[in-house]
Amino acid sequence: MNTDWLADLAPEHAPAAPGWWPPAPGWWGLALILLALTAVAMLWWRSPRRRLRRASLRELQLVRAQEADAAHTAQAIQSLLRRYALARFGRDSVARLSGARWLAFLAERGGEALGGSVGESLLSAAYGGPAAEGLGADRDRWIDAAERFVRRAKVRRARGRAS
Repeated sequence: MNTDWLADLAPEHAPAAPGWWPPAPGWWGLALILLALTAVAMLWWRSPRRRLRRASLRELQLVRAQEADAAHTAQAIQSLLRRYALARFGRDSVARLSGARWLAFLAERGGEALGGSVGESLLSAAYGGPAAEGLGADRDRWIDAAERFVRRAKVRRARGRAS
């Protein structure tokens, strides 16, 4: 019998290093979760309502940056509010409104400041009312009220409906 039996054993070797592919199941799960979150974020960001709000707010910033007279500013704001309301609330509920009914509509839907004297001065300046010349001081109030309306605009739910 050979006393050096350890020499008869195969030479020592380490196992191969683990490869990076395929990943462990936990990494697959994390990849699926990240993919789902990315898809949800893209859908949320690209929703038509949010895109409309962002575009309207950008246009309001352009109106704020312009050095225009009160009548031109009021017309631009009034036009923007009308277009935003038509797109947001639909033609049936907005198209026929004018004057006090239009201001009440804006106040009900989130533009409380436009329901009072600020809204009246805006309409007066936009449509050349009798006191339209002295309304230049209201310019910032009009823009702020319009911005609040665009940010807070909400659709009223029909009564008697189950949620």
